[in-house]
Amino acid sequence: MLSALERAHIARVWDLIAGHEAVLGAELLLRLFTVYPSTKTYFPHLGSNADEALLLSHGQNMLRAVGVAVQYLDNLRAVLSPLADLHAQVLRVDPANFPLLIQCFQVTLASHLQDEFTVEMHAAWDKFLTALAVVLTEKYR
Repeated sequence: MLSALERAHIARVWDLIAGHEAVLGAELLLRLFTVYPSTKTYFPHLGSNADEALLLSHGQNMLRAVGVAVQYLDNLRAVLSPLADLHAQVLRVDPANFPLLIQCFQVTLASHLQDEFTVEMHAAWDKFLTALAVVLTEKYR
């Protein structure tokens, strides 16, 4: 699935953002809600202020899950299975939202990392996040 170089790019980007999960996650969610307002329907309890505690908390949880996926690239299905069950069976999130989230995540990474987020890193993260989204949507079938 991922080459050794792609894995290295994914790990490098994660090293750059690790420790900032709450802030980046909150920004990612706000970007998602702004660009795709229909996605906010799944988060009526979250406000629209980047420093709101619930938004920061959910953003942190989201990015921590991504961090776990980064650690277990070869075992995404097993690691993300509980999260996939939650989204498909309990929350019933429309799977069409995952590509929107990926796009907003890429923009958030690029805006924070700027020149450090190379074209190769972008491509590796796109491939990784797409694989993550595929795993999260498999339970819908």
